[in-house]
Amino acid sequence: MPLILDIAVTHIAGRGRQTLVALIGVAVGVGFSVAMAALMQGGQDDFVRQLVDTMPHVDITDEQRTARRQPVEDLFNAVAISGLRPRDDRRGIINPTEAIAWLESWMPGRFAVSLKTQGVIRYSSREVGAAIIGVEPERERGVSPIVDDFVAGNFAALAAGGNNVLIGDTMASRLGAGLGDTITAVSSEGQTRNVKITGLFHTGTTARDEGEAYVLLKNAQILSERPNAINEIRIKLDDPNRAPLVAHRAEAELGYKAVAWQEANEAILQAFVIRNIIMYTVVGAIMLVAGFGIFNIISTITHEKTRDIAIMKSLGFPEADMRRLFLLEGVAIGAGGSALGCALGFALVYALSLVSFKIAAAGREMTHLPIAWSALHYIIASVFAVGSAAVAGFLPARRAARQNPVDIIRGAT
Repeated sequence: MPLILDIAVTHIAGRGRQTLVALIGVAVGVGFSVAMAALMQGGQDDFVRQLVDTMPHVDITDEQRTARRQPVEDLFNAVAISGLRPRDDRRGIINPTEAIAWLESWMPGRFAVSLKTQGVIRYSSREVGAAIIGVEPERERGVSPIVDDFVAGNFAALAAGGNNVLIGDTMASRLGAGLGDTITAVSSEGQTRNVKITGLFHTGTTARDEGEAYVLLKNAQILSERPNAINEIRIKLDDPNRAPLVAHRAEAELGYKAVAWQEANEAILQAFVIRNIIMYTVVGAIMLVAGFGIFNIISTITHEKTRDIAIMKSLGFPEADMRRLFLLEGVAIGAGGSALGCALGFALVYALSLVSFKIAAAGREMTHLPIAWSALHYIIASVFAVGSAAVAGFLPARRAARQNPVDIIRGAT
């Protein structure tokens, strides 16, 4: 084997210019593949992180996943039921105290209960439709995405008691109100309550910044005429990946619809899978193009070294050694190009991470490109490169091994 390796190095070094071109081709392919993977993976991770941070990992509401069975179905063998008017059921989650105690006994994370009702926020002659959300400040602090997003006032002001409200800065701008002003909350049941603005938040999500108002739970229950009621339990887990298991267990026990964040964003996560398939297909295509350069070099070496092949085979080198020789040359070029490509890829990723810009779109600001630093990107690109190099070197290697040394020495074609 050392002798075969020495011959392979001699062959590669003998065509220095072509070898260098092939190495550069593989290196550029690997480097740009790593940079592309880091950028795309970084964007995906950043988006998923926003989903995980801004929404509950499990959301339990007072809805049923399937329609309730009608009493008439228990009495008659009906094929279809029509003309029934739904009963006005505004109870929310039944036995909330029992449900809370059960969750506290096993749930690995934090949760908060709330009562959400639709209404209108009025100030002066202006009004804005909003979701009025009643919360318990102590519990809400552990799950709410707005706690650290205040531009005026703070979340703790809600816990001070009284008729206080927290609204988004966009809603405040539309109303023409500011911190300390008193606005009127009107529920869909017609109940009104004057509340004082004690905090303005800015999350960057337009629907939340201009369409949500947070009050104490008891105030929301009074506005909606639903004493002691809640209609939502939001859960933040220590491990977000356990959300489907927790949601399944909660729904089976409580009987209410429990949605994990993966289920709520299933279409987006599927799009990421498709995008990753496309990305690695492009990486494979780049490596395939680089493989043609390696194939050209190994084919040229095989053609030029036909007499050397004849002499080696006449000295007793078996066909396996001939295949191994030229296959080793292709793999060596692929490995060398991969090493250079990894260095180039690291430099490109580092340069991308230094790109600084500022965008203010829909209230959200970004100052750096999202980059994922992962050794897996380098491994995958290198495996593609070495694999394509091995394939590119195999065909010339097989052709060289099959040559008859007698025909070569006689000058036969």
